[in-house]
Amino acid sequence: MCGIIGIVGRSEGVTQRLIEALQRLEYRGYDSAGVAVLSGETMLRRRAEGKLSNLKAVLAADPVDGRIGIGHTRWATHGAATETNAHPILSSSVAMVHNGIIENHLSLRRRLQAGGHVFETETDTETVVHLLTDHLNRGLAPEAAMLATLAEVEGAFALVALFRGTHDLMIGARRGNPLVVGHGEGENFLGSDALAVGPLTRRITFLEEGDIAVVRPDHVRVLRPDGTEVRRQEQIVELSGALIGKGNHRHFMEKEIHEQPAVVGEAINALVSAVERRVALPPLPLDLATVQRLSIIACGTSFYAGLVARYWFEDLARLPVDLDVASEFRYRDPVLAPDTLYVFVSQSGETIDTLSALRHVKAQGGKTLALTNVATSAMAREADGFLPLRAGIEIGVASTKCFLAQLTLLAALALAAARARGRIDREREAALTQALAEVPSRVAEVIHRLDASLEFRAVVETVAAARDVLYLGRGTSYPIAMEGALKLKELSYIHAEGYPAGEMKHGPIALIEEAMPVIVVAPHGPWFEKTAANVQEVAARRGYAIVLTDSAGRAGLGDVARAVIELPTVDPFVAPLLYTVPVQLLAYHVAVRKGTDVDQPRNLAKSVVVE
Repeated sequence: MCGIIGIVGRSEGVTQRLIEALQRLEYRGYDSAGVAVLSGETMLRRRAEGKLSNLKAVLAADPVDGRIGIGHTRWATHGAATETNAHPILSSSVAMVHNGIIENHLSLRRRLQAGGHVFETETDTETVVHLLTDHLNRGLAPEAAMLATLAEVEGAFALVALFRGTHDLMIGARRGNPLVVGHGEGENFLGSDALAVGPLTRRITFLEEGDIAVVRPDHVRVLRPDGTEVRRQEQIVELSGALIGKGNHRHFMEKEIHEQPAVVGEAINALVSAVERRVALPPLPLDLATVQRLSIIACGTSFYAGLVARYWFEDLARLPVDLDVASEFRYRDPVLAPDTLYVFVSQSGETIDTLSALRHVKAQGGKTLALTNVATSAMAREADGFLPLRAGIEIGVASTKCFLAQLTLLAALALAAARARGRIDREREAALTQALAEVPSRVAEVIHRLDASLEFRAVVETVAAARDVLYLGRGTSYPIAMEGALKLKELSYIHAEGYPAGEMKHGPIALIEEAMPVIVVAPHGPWFEKTAANVQEVAARRGYAIVLTDSAGRAGLGDVARAVIELPTVDPFVAPLLYTVPVQLLAYHVAVRKGTDVDQPRNLAKSVVVE
């Protein structure tokens, strides 16, 4: 979600470096930005609503600089996305940037106001700023004041503070939200993730839950909430010093869709033995042969990946699967069982609802497995087992290549579970493994076909003109229909819903009217005839039926559909991976046609770190 960067050094020029770091964090999603630097005895701040370009214009007209500074890109939670509410937040002696939610901010605000503190913003962050200032005013040194402040604050946060008159110190703290320390030569850094500080240094320390980092140009101390000093391991992180480029593509999302053949190939190479044609997983926290139930917990797009996987696990491995939206998992107080493996799926590995659910399970002794794209994330580090997505950095807010990587890993896990439980013979396992190994070339073929398809371009125009769109699918195509609807509403702001095809008559059919696009995900397979009947029902009500299918499906439909997008024929097991690509490309091209911000859709953030 929000981006944080802090630099404490010995030379001027900190402002430009802060801006460059914030540019690397734009992918996280934001609606305002700002920087604060110490210059002499003065705390200087510049902020702007909207994109980073607005902040650059402010700085060009009224520059500031120094040797120590903090920067922030804000995704609004408490208070509107205005310059007044933009970070850094200042008091008479403190400047602070903050990600997360301060849950007891109202009671703190009332107490501080009663003590004479005057608030200027609607943010929860300002309560921490004034509370810290209050402790400083009582005579505490910055380090002691921060410890006292954090002892009174409830919620999830990552924050960094500067102190007026102290030119060689910044203090950061994390609870529930990630924060990293970057180690330089004669300078040190704090950032919301490794990408923020990566081009500045390869030496990174990932702070643990509850850590407080006291950062000076020549050394870093890490404290626990009681003030005890602890040592945290420094790691060498390989990140490019240059900004992530779009290559020849107009948007990061387009580039990342086109990277999917390579991403799936990378995942398969890591998990599949080509010679034996079988999956070879790393050690897991629970023997799959003894697992009696699987529980998959995720949010958003990752939840839809889990929904596809439920079909795979139950069909191939005959393994019962519970599926939970992470934000609801803890609140139903689930009954945990020792023979259940709890699988947590997240692109970032920092999604707060999913991370909180993982911690809830671990606290009760459950066995946990994390599937994430960030090996250094909290989920990867805290889970009992970890499977990396290997998708590379994903900049576009709407996840594409990470979703396909999630499906690939879950498919491999389902095959491994089927073998471990004795539910699949060697011939069938080899056939499905081979089908999985062929996905990269099939995905590349789909991208090439759609890039050149006039019929697909016509579909884009039709959908772009619509007010409402319905997506339908059956079996494993149902979650792909939901994913298609999510991508369309995220990117183009067109209202879209995904439904099981068999549920259309139970309500959604009332929405169908003349020329309303109804996109049907229908590879030819066991349920095709039933789905084709649903297409007939759409056509009978003059809906604009658009069917994604293969050559056998096209032949089986006759002329009932208004448009057919034909995809390669593949085994039904891997069809969800293939049929994901056209719904991604459709959403992308519709958004481009409508002129929306494809890589940073309004109100959305890449990593959701507040509940």
